Amino acid sequence: MSPRVPNPVRLVVLAVGLLLARLGVVDERRARRTTDLAWPRVVTGIARMSKNAVDVAMVGIALGSAGIAGVGYAGPYWGLAFALGGGLAAGTIALVSQHYGGEDDATEGIGRAVRSSVLVVLAVTLPLVAALAVFAEPLIDLVSGNPEAVAVGGDYLRVVAFGVPFAALNLVGSRVFIGADDAWTPMAVRGGGAVLNIALNAFFIFALDMGAVGAATGTVLSNVAGTAAFAVGLSRGRLPGIGALPVQVDPLGPYVDLDTARDIVDIGAPVVGRSMVWTVAEFPMLAIADSFGVAVAAAYVIARRIWGIMNTPGWGFGLASSSLVGQSLGANDEAEAEAFGEDVIRHAVGVYLVSAFVVALFARPIVGAFDPTPDAIPVAVALVYAACVAVVMQGVSGGAAGPLDASGDTRWPFAAQAVGMFGCSIPLAYIGATTPLGLWGLYLAFAAETGVPAALNYYRFRAGTWKEVSRGFGPGRPADD
Repeated sequence: MSPRVPNPVRLVVLAVGLLLARLGVVDERRARRTTDLAWPRVVTGIARMSKNAVDVAMVGIALGSAGIAGVGYAGPYWGLAFALGGGLAAGTIALVSQHYGGEDDATEGIGRAVRSSVLVVLAVTLPLVAALAVFAEPLIDLVSGNPEAVAVGGDYLRVVAFGVPFAALNLVGSRVFIGADDAWTPMAVRGGGAVLNIALNAFFIFALDMGAVGAATGTVLSNVAGTAAFAVGLSRGRLPGIGALPVQVDPLGPYVDLDTARDIVDIGAPVVGRSMVWTVAEFPMLAIADSFGVAVAAAYVIARRIWGIMNTPGWGFGLASSSLVGQSLGANDEAEAEAFGEDVIRHAVGVYLVSAFVVALFARPIVGAFDPTPDAIPVAVALVYAACVAVVMQGVSGGAAGPLDASGDTRWPFAAQAVGMFGCSIPLAYIGATTPLGLWGLYLAFAAETGVPAALNYYRFRAGTWKEVSRGFGPGRPADD
């Protein structure tokens, strides 16, 4: 359990939960448990996404709007690491949390899940490294025809590609601890990595005048450091400055366990697909933004970075829901699992409302910190306002996806996200680019991106089918399953 320290993020998350409990919307006990597990992950998200925003701001100061756009065009390729790693880690957290909650041969089961996850992630990401490094500039050229932006994006991608396996392994390490009710350790490791990343980037970009290559180098080195910290902690069962950890894994145990690897892939593949929907959708969205000109493209990249910071409550609430629901399922308490799922959704929406209000209030000075060209500023501010409206529905979408992920019912959220992005969001943006609808197409695309998955995921959660699905993945399932 996370230490109860006076952190402003924890205070906000808890205050919202207690207010909702006083209004009779959520149960206070569940709100407190959710807060203890969610807030460190929210802090991690803020640190990581702020790092991404600072990267773009630093490059913008050094290279202007073309630099912002170039790094933004490389972003979806780098995002493949998080789509693959985070998706497969959904299998990790589902198995770890159910073994941890079931307390039946927990150490051995958790060890199998962790080692199998490492093997699967490396098998998937290493070929991607080679492809991104070798074909960096042609891949960026698929998104934009602006020569300066393509050159910056190619330089960035060629180097950052080598951080892909480490970024994916960081996600696996994080999910292991969250599945064991410890969100503090991932916050300390990954949040510390984000701070290290910012410091390295500032040194490489400004002190050594390395531009976008400096930003990429700092990202790779900080991810290597994070992976090393997780590896040491898991193998020794403790970390300097943190102390004893709830999980210890024998690094010399067997890595090839076909049944466990199959479960990880079965659970994780749809989550990979869901994450890929976001990542793959960025390519046409960036191309559409590019068709408006480099100023609009830079504005869109800025708005997406700010959106990423606003969306960080989902990092905590989604994983808290997966862990707490998974533990209840592992203990064969489906009623408690459903109650946790419902309360987390309501709690998440409350926190998202606070996040959106604060960002909307300071939208213009936040955008100005990226130092774009004057033409990009009003467009970026308008896009941020649209994101503030849309992001609240992400609380419903992500909160409802948590119980589905914990149970192994991961195909539905994948389909919901695909419908929202490819069936609604991208077509709206394209219509805006090719008709008098104009920039309103981009504004409406934000709303469709979250509103459609929110409706579909919540419907599936209320239907209760996920409980039946979970019975095929729990630690007590029949041996021939």
